[in-house]
Amino acid sequence: MPQPYVNLVKLCVGADQVSDLTDWQSARFADTGTPPRHVTRMWPKRADELLNGGSLYWVFKGLILARQRIVALDEVPGSDGITRCGIVLERDVVLTESVPRRPFQGWRYLSAADAPRDLTQARAGDDTLPPSLSAALADIGVR
Repeated sequence: MPQPYVNLVKLCVGADQVSDLTDWQSARFADTGTPPRHVTRMWPKRADELLNGGSLYWVFKGLILARQRIVALDEVPGSDGITRCGIVLERDVVLTESVPRRPFQGWRYLSAADAPRDLTQARAGDDTLPPSLSAALADIGVR
């Protein structure tokens, strides 16, 4: 029987679209050679479930549009002496169905059952809908 896993969902602050995130992560990788990592103040209490196949789902302008698999959680000491959690991610960013998400602070858990489906390779090349149209379609149940 497969072990359960859980995901995280996080606002992608400062990025209007998925390409903003991938461009930033690629530039950072070119500079440092290290995989993408998101540093957060709180350490997830469900770390074992996250590391059992979980992903970080990114919200852009009120819509979940992409995810990255979580590969590790690292301790990151801050200059203020506080240890934070570095969520280490796979480099690949997977596009997902667009699902509306209200603003929130920090990150939230997202069950595997409630996670948006990945777009198929055939759909990944489709033109991106404007966020307002994608949100309207999601509101009426057409994703």
